Amino acid sequence: MASENQFRDEPCFVISVAARMVGVHAQTLRYYERVGIIMPSRTMGRQRLYSMADLERLRRVKEFTDDMGLNLAGAEVALKLLARIEELEGQVKRLSTEMTRLKAQQSQPNGKPQRA
Repeated sequence: MASENQFRDEPCFVISVAARMVGVHAQTLRYYERVGIIMPSRTMGRQRLYSMADLERLRRVKEFTDDMGLNLAGAEVALKLLARIEELEGQVKRLSTEMTRLKAQQSQPNGKPQRA
């Protein structure tokens, strides 16, 4: 069975549907594309297609601008910071796992890893 994450980056929503789902006008999405906030996929006929990941990004931009009072430049900076935080959290998780593995290895006699 396919998981929801498999289709997260799959472009499938045309601009009118994406605009309605996010709660903005289609022209707003065109403007966001022009200024580099979002980069939707294009069909062979140049029709814009938005993925669920694109819609999540657009919802965050809308939240930053409408609810938090940021301008688009501020929203873009906030998005970059959030992406960096996610990247660093992944790094911390990998390093913690490695540290746990090394501690377990160190506690074994002769420092050799235990066989399963």
